[in-house]
Amino acid sequence: MIRFEDVSVTYDGSDEPTVQGVDFEVPEGELVLLAGPSGVGKSTVLGAVGGLVPHFTGGTLRGRVTVAGRDTRTHKPRELADVVGTVGQDPLSHFVTDTVEDELAYGMESLGLAPDVMRRRVEETLDLLGLAGLRDRPIATLSGGQQQRVAIGSVLTPHPSVLVLDEPTSALDPAAAEEVLAVLQRLVHDLGTTVLMAEHRLERVIQYADQVVLLPAPGAAPVLGPPAEVMAVSPVYPPVVALGRLAAWTPLPLTVRDARRKAGDLKRELHNAAPEGRGELRDKPPTSRTRKRSTPPTPLGEVRALSVTRGRVQALSHIDLTLTPGETIALMGRNGAGKSTLLNALVGLVEPSSGTVRLGEATPHRTAPKDLVRKVGLVPQEPRDLLYADTVAAECAAADRDAGAAPGTCRALVSELLPDVTDGTHPRDLSEGQRLALALAVVLTARPPLLLLDEPTRGLDYAAKARLVTVLRALAADGHAIVLATHDVELAAELAHRVVLLAEGEVIADGPTADIVVSSPSFAPQVTKILAPQRWLTVTEVRAALHPEAG
Repeated sequence: MIRFEDVSVTYDGSDEPTVQGVDFEVPEGELVLLAGPSGVGKSTVLGAVGGLVPHFTGGTLRGRVTVAGRDTRTHKPRELADVVGTVGQDPLSHFVTDTVEDELAYGMESLGLAPDVMRRRVEETLDLLGLAGLRDRPIATLSGGQQQRVAIGSVLTPHPSVLVLDEPTSALDPAAAEEVLAVLQRLVHDLGTTVLMAEHRLERVIQYADQVVLLPAPGAAPVLGPPAEVMAVSPVYPPVVALGRLAAWTPLPLTVRDARRKAGDLKRELHNAAPEGRGELRDKPPTSRTRKRSTPPTPLGEVRALSVTRGRVQALSHIDLTLTPGETIALMGRNGAGKSTLLNALVGLVEPSSGTVRLGEATPHRTAPKDLVRKVGLVPQEPRDLLYADTVAAECAAADRDAGAAPGTCRALVSELLPDVTDGTHPRDLSEGQRLALALAVVLTARPPLLLLDEPTRGLDYAAKARLVTVLRALAADGHAIVLATHDVELAAELAHRVVLLAEGEVIADGPTADIVVSSPSFAPQVTKILAPQRWLTVTEVRAALHPEAG
């Protein structure tokens, strides 16, 4: 169905090809996962399937890509639209209408389908993706995850024979991600749809893949094979595989269920390594060690009885939250639960309908941006909102000036997060994950006491995520308060001291990470599910318990 024949792509102004030696085939009716570290060219490979590369992006494509017998060099994207449906990393770039229902119908209108067919398919897609309650909503009012589901639905309604998806679950909560992946599996198994998908959160998708195409490094030839075989040699792999490698399980398990079947000996060994067999829980934030003193640490921020109404939607209702120096808080919950709205209220982008938000003596929505930047920094879901310059070097120089920091401060942070990115690179030429890391470096240059991050691991591979965790832990140790709005349960398990769970704009749980996630089927990390009832959260904790001398 999809055939790559010795394909290389070189973009204008680049001396080296972004991808080269790409040679593989995706059979009809299979789900093939494209995996690899950030920046190796996965989005370029996906773009070549629908003709976006090179007809839209520019550059030179050598070799040949064929889809259902059509050569993408001679067929432009509009000539492939009836065969290929594509959803990129940024759903906003796909939308051409204002409401959910209109967007689902638009692609079929372009293909001239009959009105009764269009109506039936819209209803089917609304049900498939859990969007029926949003059908009349303006797309601009939806959460990022809801927008991603609409983008996926908009390419499903024309019933393409090939679906190309770039990080389709990156903005989805765990339950919504499972629903979308179940839909994709149904399309593959029942309708024979061919799916080529890139995804960094392998723990969500690896078990659904028929084959994995691994791009191991920039410019390296891909490795193709069954998921278990590829994961055995891959530089990127999910926690279940990491635990399997640590325990030397053969063959490597790809699912929690398979890992649990192998985990008996490991659980017995860990039971002896940890008091009461509960697992070693992470240290409390440094400030908690000072609570015996007569004066508790002064909070960096306080939210009291906060409510926010946006249009007719009650986005937040009676939120109370204290932000303590040195503490990392993960805001979690379904798409649309109010996580981003709470972050926006903390940074002054949203005015409370009632209640108060205070950062020291400052009220965020009444404080001038030049003063507020010294108190709080926000890395938004869409990092391009913070990036305006033509090169990484210019972006960093501007960040240094705006923050009053020493020249080179921002660039040093970029080097720590993105070791392979050069000064002359244009931010638009970075991958989604690389742009996010650059935006984080820009915000961190001012070293705000309160750091807010909205879905900070979108587009990040496991190595990049580990570097991010290292940076954020160091900031927390220095007394910064960090609030993450995230659907990444593995990040929360690795980093957060505390989890605040939101639903319908209200706090439904607030406590230590282990207490919240261990009891939640949706928000428990893979290691917790595998080793239950012991209370382990991460492979890092397990490794430290088994090999304390290595720590």
